[in-house]
Amino acid sequence: MTKKPFTSHLLVRVLLGIVLGIACGLFFPEPVARVFMTFNGLFSAFLGFIIPLLIVGLVTPAIGDLGRGAGKWLGVTAFIAYASTIFAGVLAFYVARASYPWLLGGERDVAALASPEESALTGFFSLEMEPVFGVMTALLLAFCLGVGITLIPGDTLHRTMDDLRGIIMRIVELVIIPLLPLYIFGMFLSLTMNGQILTVVSTFLKVVVLAFLLSLLLLVLQYVVAGAYARRNPAALLKNMLPAYVTALGTSSSAATIPVTLRCTENNGVRGSVAGFVIPLCATIHLAGSTMKIVLFSVAIMTITGMPIDNLGYLGFILMLGITMVAAPGVPGGAIMAAVGVLQSMLGFDETAVALMIATYIAIDSFGTATNVTGDGAIAVVMDKLIGRRGATEPVEETPEDLALSDARTAG
Repeated sequence: MTKKPFTSHLLVRVLLGIVLGIACGLFFPEPVARVFMTFNGLFSAFLGFIIPLLIVGLVTPAIGDLGRGAGKWLGVTAFIAYASTIFAGVLAFYVARASYPWLLGGERDVAALASPEESALTGFFSLEMEPVFGVMTALLLAFCLGVGITLIPGDTLHRTMDDLRGIIMRIVELVIIPLLPLYIFGMFLSLTMNGQILTVVSTFLKVVVLAFLLSLLLLVLQYVVAGAYARRNPAALLKNMLPAYVTALGTSSSAATIPVTLRCTENNGVRGSVAGFVIPLCATIHLAGSTMKIVLFSVAIMTITGMPIDNLGYLGFILMLGITMVAAPGVPGGAIMAAVGVLQSMLGFDETAVALMIATYIAIDSFGTATNVTGDGAIAVVMDKLIGRRGATEPVEETPEDLALSDARTAG
């Protein structure tokens, strides 16, 4: 069974939303644009409400499906995600240190970029949709319930979580995915009309290009490793993740892109139970692209403003940043907001430098997010291979859909 028509159609709609958002941002009057900003505010609030439930509804039964030993696979997945994040940060740091002295030139004043909120469009009204609990609480609850399911003899709770997964996925399929292109249209409409992105990109154009090229290199490396380990074609694996990459470009949210990332991962032959466990988990703990971007822009700001850079101290910052990224809520701008405390305490960023960092990060937030979610697919391929090797003592109960995906993988 395949879902490629779904992802290909969504890809077209997302690309159309991006193009139309940029084009309409050149001539739309502000009152009309604020109508779309109102929708985006409501949709974003609903995403914030549903994301913790989505994590519990997907991760809990997925862990239960893994059976005994699920706790070990949680640890393995977290270790791979952390290692990937740290590698991305270290790679970005050494590339920046080697290239910035001649790439960026001398010091200059960039403080004028530090207040993007002054020109940002807002909606006509907003509604508070407080989530039942936070993202970290949702992850912990999902871990406890999922592992608990594997330790008790009954299956009542497992069936209940399966029903919750069905409800969540129906909401995703009937509400979130159909409205994503409109949300993406509004995002790019706002970015075009507020003008801040143009200022940031023109000032840091060389850094933006470097960040984009390094993110592509990181994805190639991730899928070469995953493909070699799973004995799969890395180019085919990466191609199947394209709809998730483009969707994340529009949403700037790893969590909002989870449904699309799941579909793309399953198209790569990853079993549904493994994909349902790895993708929602990595959407929160695997932020390699975001870490790479934070490193590149923080070093750029330190370079052009004359701040001292201690190589050893900065490597400690990267290690701490990898841990801090776990607290990022998976929504637009979440990673940089989670990193503010570390930027201040370990790099000595003052209020102006932090505001500038937020402005530069959010202006091209979507590129880091797209790298994050696409990399999640590589981790899922590795975990699918790892879990498949655990042997007859730890059987996995597979659904008919999982078996069909396994057959498709074998055939491919």
